[in-house]
Amino acid sequence: MNPATIDAAVAQLKFRDPATAKALVGRLHEIVASLPRKISVMHVCGSHEQAIAKFGLRSVLPRDLNVIMGPGCPVCITDMPEVDEAVVLAQQGARICTYGDMIRVPGTTRSLAQAQAEGANVEVVYSVSQCLDIARAHPDEEVVFFATGFETTAVATAAVALDANVPRNLTILSAHKYVPPAMEIVARTPETRIEGFLAAGHAAIITGWGIFEAFAAEHRVPVVVAGFEPLDILAGLVKLVELARDGRFEVANMYPRCVTREGNLRAQEQMWQVFELRGGHWRGIAFVPDGNLVLREAFAHLDARRRFTIDLASFYDGVPRSLTGQCICGPIMTGLAAPTDCRLFGRECLPESPVGACMVSSEGTCKIWHQYGGYPELGDVREHRVGD
Repeated sequence: MNPATIDAAVAQLKFRDPATAKALVGRLHEIVASLPRKISVMHVCGSHEQAIAKFGLRSVLPRDLNVIMGPGCPVCITDMPEVDEAVVLAQQGARICTYGDMIRVPGTTRSLAQAQAEGANVEVVYSVSQCLDIARAHPDEEVVFFATGFETTAVATAAVALDANVPRNLTILSAHKYVPPAMEIVARTPETRIEGFLAAGHAAIITGWGIFEAFAAEHRVPVVVAGFEPLDILAGLVKLVELARDGRFEVANMYPRCVTREGNLRAQEQMWQVFELRGGHWRGIAFVPDGNLVLREAFAHLDARRRFTIDLASFYDGVPRSLTGQCICGPIMTGLAAPTDCRLFGRECLPESPVGACMVSSEGTCKIWHQYGGYPELGDVREHRVGD
């Protein structure tokens, strides 16, 4: 299957066509076999990992191709102190609204679910607009939206912040993150030896694929934007290894039905009107310069960190910490380890009793690997650690 045929197949939207899938897999084996070495690439999206596992794609990939999941799960990289802040506010009497997976993410001493079991008012919402409705329905309560996620959900939060009729009792505790700086961290880590990145299609709908051009040129790695159907991922991988083989450090858009070079300019305008970049810790990974999206000064009245006193020092005082510090989510999310390298995986750390954040979210590597068992859908786990 030549490049023109691949582009045509993607454009036809034939997501589950077996003949096209077989041709793409064959092309992938052909390219990888022509390389003098193993090649490691990284996708930066939990939805990609879900699809890879669900459809057993690793079982048909060349053994000399490592496809590693990077820091693409927003729940997983929400730092423990950020969870602790939400727990403290809940214990102080605020009504905490957040997305479903966040309620079970372990903090330093407890999760929001544990706080809820102890009597705190914590609600799962499916959109920030639902949180807006809750605040209007409970005008005598302080309602805090624990806002998590990458660019896609940050845009929705920004739209609410810009609403002229935001209730006075609603505030935002932002744990939103921005993906490109995390890719910089991975690219600058010598141990990873990543030779290409598969970028998340839904985030690129907002940012556009052009945002990766400077990154590809600076770090001399290709970037391919891909969707989430099996053929999207296979076509994206074919394009990525072709570019890596040819030493072409450029960006390719394999999700043209949704992504443009410029992205959604109106959404970008709203997001940057409300948020600014600031450095912050991503759970288990590192301090990521410009990795956090924080509310600008003009929106200080909506910032829970400014409206309330959040005393984490007394919250930690004398309270035993959980096993969370023993998990290796950080190395897993940077491609330096596999879930099976963690001594807690499948033992103390299970979906029903998660120790680390990677076992909580449906986009977390550990949860996905545990759900699909590892064999044969995920292939040989030894192939998914960088440096083997």
